[in-house]
Amino acid sequence: MRIAGVIAALMLAGAAPASAEDFNDWLDGFRAEAAAAGIRGEVIDEAFRDLRVNPRVIELNDNQPEFARAIWDYIDSALSEKRIADGGVKLAENRALLDAVEADYGVDAETIVAIWGLESAYGAQMGDYDVIEALATLAWQGRRTAYGRAQLIGALKILQNGYAPRDLLRGSWAGAMGQTQFIPTTYLTFAIDRDRDGRRDLWTNLGDVFASTANYLAHSNYVAGGRWGIEVTLPPDFDYALADVNIRRAVVEWRAGGLAGVGADLGDLDPNLYGRVFLPAGARGPAFLAFQNFEAILKYNNSTAYGLAVGLLANRLAGDDTLIAAAWPREDRALTLDERKALQQALKDKGFDPGPVDGVIGAATRRALRNWQRSEGLPPDGYASADTLARLTGAAMGAAPSGRMN
Repeated sequence: MRIAGVIAALMLAGAAPASAEDFNDWLDGFRAEAAAAGIRGEVIDEAFRDLRVNPRVIELNDNQPEFARAIWDYIDSALSEKRIADGGVKLAENRALLDAVEADYGVDAETIVAIWGLESAYGAQMGDYDVIEALATLAWQGRRTAYGRAQLIGALKILQNGYAPRDLLRGSWAGAMGQTQFIPTTYLTFAIDRDRDGRRDLWTNLGDVFASTANYLAHSNYVAGGRWGIEVTLPPDFDYALADVNIRRAVVEWRAGGLAGVGADLGDLDPNLYGRVFLPAGARGPAFLAFQNFEAILKYNNSTAYGLAVGLLANRLAGDDTLIAAAWPREDRALTLDERKALQQALKDKGFDPGPVDGVIGAATRRALRNWQRSEGLPPDGYASADTLARLTGAAMGAAPSGRMN
């Protein structure tokens, strides 16, 4: 089937949108779920008063920039001159506090500031969505209803426990709040009241902001003083099947296999340090050896584009001006949501199980893609590109199809 036909079939298979009446009925049913989780009736009534669906949240649910943009565009924006310069100023302004937090939690100041910069432009852009409204919308409809329900219960607990007033619960379309964008369940588990004033204030108190961020990373097994990763070159005969999230080897083993550091010698690293080969743009783009701190950052936001951006920005804030040496395949482009579904459907049609045809390029889809690439004699890098989709469907690829871009 041609690409346009695959996409059209997938679009026709979609369910019709539900009505506002359905949303109100859902809210009535959710009250029982919230009550079973220990939320008092008056808290629910106050939180849900005049609550409506937010159509923009539904649109953005399939439209995250980390996944919807080519990674080189995302990195270019994340490492803009302004973000780097502003980060240097903020790092200097808050050095004493950041050093104290680093001493307490073992998370370097530059990584904390890099996350701060990417999440809210150093507190300037925390989001203006009503968190209750956004999470209720996500819980009601779409691909993340389980997430929405869990986070909505978490937000109601924040209100019930008096951690924050209703009008302060404003943030991103996905319910993330504060200067380093904690979702409600993360807030409940990891937010810190550093100055012991009775509040865990991630909106205005930088001590709480930095300590909470560091606490979350520390509980994600961040290694004090460790690297997040290093750019590497691969040998000509590199087996791209080794560039897998589940394959971690010691630096000494990667060196023996022909990997070499870019800007730093792998021989200068702990030979027993374990890492994995990470190819953010497939076989035609840069290659990195990613270590445990990269995995910890991904616990914060499970997007490899985000993880790479945090690591690179932290490097720049630490005074490392080394740029990525390898070129990005900038002639390529990100796939739309419908194209990602078409790629999954094409893999499924060819007998390579990608998991659900949902447009999420996760582990199952990458595994299926690698297996198909091997069958075709292609580098099994698991990278879902426009060229790969064209090969799978036997159609020419150019600009994205008309309609909504993702």
